Amino acid sequence: MQGPLAGTFEAPADSRATVLIIPGSGPTDRDGNSPLGVKTSMYRLLADGLAQQGIGSVRIDKRGMFGSAKAVPDANAVTVDDYVRDTLSWVDTIRTTTGTRCVWLLGHSEGGLMALATAARQPESICGLILVSTAGRPLGDVLSEQLHTNPANGTLTEAGDIAIHSLTQGHRVDMKTLPTPLAPLFNPAVQGFLMSLFAQDPAKLIAQVRVPVLIVQGERDLQVGTVDAERLKQADPAATLVLLPDTNHVLKTVTSDDRAANIHTYGDASLPLAPGVVDAIVRFIDAIPKAH
Repeated sequence: MQGPLAGTFEAPADSRATVLIIPGSGPTDRDGNSPLGVKTSMYRLLADGLAQQGIGSVRIDKRGMFGSAKAVPDANAVTVDDYVRDTLSWVDTIRTTTGTRCVWLLGHSEGGLMALATAARQPESICGLILVSTAGRPLGDVLSEQLHTNPANGTLTEAGDIAIHSLTQGHRVDMKTLPTPLAPLFNPAVQGFLMSLFAQDPAKLIAQVRVPVLIVQGERDLQVGTVDAERLKQADPAATLVLLPDTNHVLKTVTSDDRAANIHTYGDASLPLAPGVVDAIVRFIDAIPKAH
């Protein structure tokens, strides 16, 4: 690490717990926004909602990005192990700063996989996991499903599946074999990370976890389905599963099957979080007395 990792610590008076919010895939910042057109502010809204109920949080920028830009020269030269090490560094910092015995990990989407990988390998100092919109299958399988369910992809799906299979097997993809629209998805700069990512099976990881787990899944999520949440629950029967109706991947309210209306919420930070999201997290934390 060549420079600092950066984040925002939101600490209400008399905080009874601290949650580390681990962001999802790509250039997603500590607030839940991305230069790729995503403006949800969902992590800031989560932090604010938790603070209003007496729970502190730290939301972070990933190594090589935004406030953590100087931590490493290349944000793409990363593996799951690197993110696990960063997560553990944050846990240590939070414990030292607050004096708390343990920290809650809240992972959103890909961040949920990082939370699982961290807790499966080193559960000490982790109170429990909160998996939000988190895949229950290897992410290569999820990506393939996303390609197939988007009608706009049409003939691209076969080439996408071949590329996903190659990366899952640990082999890089020759960009000359890919249709141009798929090039950004399988950019050579991120293929090393994708190989590391696709090698993880969330259901196998959660079966190894020995801390309390909450699974929060929106029923109108276009990216991760209730089948994923149920696969996680099946692998860890002790986990608490909360399904939220009319809630999408970025935890905003969507009341129809209209795909365009769902995607529209990704660009509107003024929308509040869907009802029930913060309450489910607070209830779960408060139900684990030994963590306080």
